[in-house]
Amino acid sequence: MNDFPEKTCDISRLVSHPKLVAATLAGTKTEQRRDGVYAYPNEEFELDGVPFIITALKRQTLGEMSDADAQAEGYPSLEMYKALILKMHKGMEWKGDSQVWVHCFERKTEV
Repeated sequence: MNDFPEKTCDISRLVSHPKLVAATLAGTKTEQRRDGVYAYPNEEFELDGVPFIITALKRQTLGEMSDADAQAEGYPSLEMYKALILKMHKGMEWKGDSQVWVHCFERKTEV
């Protein structure tokens, strides 16, 4: 059992855009922010046959995001990340107090 809410979507949809899949496979994307829970810590998913594992799940507000957070999302800066998110989600407002779930992950290594 965990202290997280029920999932709102399947883990297979956590990282799905081709550019984000490529960034994850290249190791430049290690986090995915969503407005719901897609995976719990220690769950695994695959991208092009490469296994990844969720290392953490945490809450964060958009106002707490930094350039380092945007880089972990696979973007060079927070401003570029913000611009793309607002372009993708028509009508969305970037509100500093809006909370998101941060799914942290890494490539799974064989033990």
